[in-house]
Order: sequence, then C-alpha cells, then structure tokens
Amino acid sequence: MEPDWRKTASKVQDYRVQSLQKVHPPLPEIPIDLPKGITHLPQQLLSQREMVITDSSPECLLSYLIAGKWSSDEVTRAYLRRAALAQELVNCITELLPEQALSRARELDLFIKENKRPMGPLHGLPISVKEHIHMKGLTCNAGFIAWADEVATDDALILKILWKAGCIFYARTTEPQSLMHLETSSNLYGTTVNPFNRDMTSGGSSGGEGALLGLRGSCLGIGSDIGGSIRSPAANNGLYGFRPTARRLPMGGSSFSRNGGSYIAATDGPLSTSLEGIELFMETVLAAKPWFTDTALVAMPWRKTEKLDDHLYGKKLKIAIMWSDNVVTPHPSVTRALTAMSSQLKSISNVEVVEWKPYEHRLAWEIIWNLLDYPALIFPATKVDAAVDHWPKDYKPMNEQDEYNHDLYNPVDDFDGMPIGLQLVGRPFEDEKVCVKPKYLDED
Repeated sequence: MEPDWRKTASKVQDYRVQSLQKVHPPLPEIPIDLPKGITHLPQQLLSQREMVITDSSPECLLSYLIAGKWSSDEVTRAYLRRAALAQELVNCITELLPEQALSRARELDLFIKENKRPMGPLHGLPISVKEHIHMKGLTCNAGFIAWADEVATDDALILKILWKAGCIFYARTTEPQSLMHLETSSNLYGTTVNPFNRDMTSGGSSGGEGALLGLRGSCLGIGSDIGGSIRSPAANNGLYGFRPTARRLPMGGSSFSRNGGSYIAATDGPLSTSLEGIELFMETVLAAKPWFTDTALVAMPWRKTEKLDDHLYGKKLKIAIMWSDNVVTPHPSVTRALTAMSSQLKSISNVEVVEWKPYEHRLAWEIIWNLLDYPALIFPATKVDAAVDHWPKDYKPMNEQDEYNHDLYNPVDDFDGMPIGLQLVGRPFEDEKVCVKPKYLDED
C-alpha cells in the first residue's frame, strides 16, 4: 500500500505537470540521455527569437518593453517556454502560471497602448518567485508534505509592491523542506540539480530560483536568506544574488517552519542575471515605502548616491580579503578567483587591500556571522579550469573537515566549467555600498 505522503506528493506533482501542459506551443521532445551539463540545450530546443528574449538582461528587457519594441505577451510566452524547459532539465519549478501571466501581459500591453506610458518601472518584466512566498489563492507549502494543501489568503506585501510596479509573475520555484538547507530537495518535488553539472547541487534554499536563472528561464527572481539561502544558489549557478540587511525589505506573507523567530534575522532578496537587476529590484521595492504598511521595517529608501566608489572622501577605500577561515581551505579555483580579484584591486591607487584574519571562525560561522546581519552580494567571478586549478603539492589538511572538503574536489575534471562566485560583505544598513559595479569588481 502506497504511504500517504507519496499520495500527497503525487497529487502535487500531477498539478505541476498540468501547469506545464498549459504552455503553448508545447516543448519539443527532450533527449532521454541528458549530458551532465545542459546549459547549451535551450539553444537547440527553443526558437531563435525566444533565445534572444530570454538571454536578455532585466534592464535590456525593460528598455524594449517600455519602448514598445517587444510586447509583454511575447516576452511572457518566451519565458514560460524556457521555464518549462528548465523544469524538464533540472526540476526547479513547483508550478507555472501561464493563464495568470498571459492575462497580466495582455493587460499591460493594452495599458501602454492606451496611455502611451508604462504601468510602472517593471512594466512587463517577468519575475519568478520562491514557492513559500504567498500568492493569493495558491498553495504555499515551504516543502512540507503536511502543508501541501495550505492556501494563501493574500499576496505577500513584497509581491503587491512588485505587481503595482508592473511586473508579471509566471513561475514558482522549489525549495527544500523547512527551507533550512543549502541544497534543494523535498519529498514533495524531489531534488533540484545544477544546470552546469546535473550531478551537483543548485544550492539552497532558493535553489529552484538559482537553477531557473542559471538556465535563463528567469532573469530576476525572489528568494529568501538566513545563512546563505540566496547566496549559495547564486554562487552555484553563476548569478548575482543579494542578501540585504534584515528589516529593509518586507517579509510578511511567507510560510516558515519557525515563523516569528527573530534571533537570527531572515530576509527576502533578489537573484538576477545582472547587477542592474539587483539594484532595480531594491530600488523599486523601497520606493514604495513599505515601512508605512509593515512597521517592523526600517524607514530607509534606496540611497542611489550611497555607492562604494562615490564615498571615498579623499581616503583610500579599504577592502579586506579572507583567504581562508582556518577551518577549511578553499578549493584551488576559489583561491585563483580571489588572487585575480586581489591583483585587480591592488592596481587601483585609491584602494587599500588588507588581509582579513578570522577569529575563532568555527564558532563565528555557527553563531556570530548570521547574528551580525551583514548585507552581502554574490557576483560571478570565473569558472573552474581543470587544467590549472589543482591542489598545491605541499597541501596538508588542518582538520577532518578540511580533509573532507579537499577530497570533494577529486577528480577536478568533475568540476571543470562550474561557476565560481565571490562575496562582497558590508556593514548593516550600508547595502547600497555593497551593490556596486566599479570596474575593479566587474566580472570582466
């Protein structure tokens, strides 16, 4: 006899299949024997027009949508098909919303035709949403079998703001049961994998967003983060991801296993294929002054002038690099990315590079780091190069954890081509200084 939880999972997955079947035209046949890396497959299975649209950055999409060069309907259809394909390849979707999304797209196209202006700063921009963030009338389970039939009675405040700004919600994405995991798997939806190597994790807990954006089935998505749940998927999938200071963005209207706990602050935040997408998201949400609705928030707009490279005041900008936490040694590819970044920074006259010396970091990671509530930006730095990224011959493990981490990186060929992300961390409520793109922090 089939266990009750399997029946529940089957029902939820059947509902997902039904949502995918509403995407038209239907997807072409997917190869049975998929390779490990499948980031090239969309080009083989989608039209050239769909590729042009979905490969575009958020800021590029908006420029075409607002200028009327692309319709919201065409853009939405392209993203629905690429998201449906992403689901078939990496298992990142809990449900697609084709009927709601296309209805919204028609509304936006009519609005801009009649009013000769966009509805808002996000006019027609498709945005994907992590499943536990409430959408009125839709289930919200946070990966729990027991919550499979829970239905949201209202939209989360952050979604209301984005909707009013003109966006289109079209996809909901996977998360691990309870959200408290740096991988993405649950008894409801199974395991979400990495598009660069399907044998590897997409990260978590916003791993559905990470995998979807990694396959360009989205260009801007909403995740949530306590101890790395935006940053891990962003790094694993070659994306930009931002963990804001808590209490800057509204969190009301989300399902959590420990709702109301405040000793470790959680926050929503964006993942994007561009840094401009991150800034656009933050600026749009905070321009709505959500603190008037959610009084737990800090009344602080997005300060566009508070940029890292605008606030030197004649002093050198000091950036600290942490080469190791003295618990585990970073993999060679990460050290290479840090070395390249250090060299770039040192070549700039008004930047001082110092070494960050971790203090009892084993304890810091377990307790202090998350309590400090630092804003942090993940940005893509490079990719693993199996030809050069080898352990030094004189490597000796510092402890059992370090040895375990070392052994994961063998054989190095398994990691070849995987994205490497770095993290820029700032002081609480100095989020704008972290979200910058001076030339010396640029991926190129």
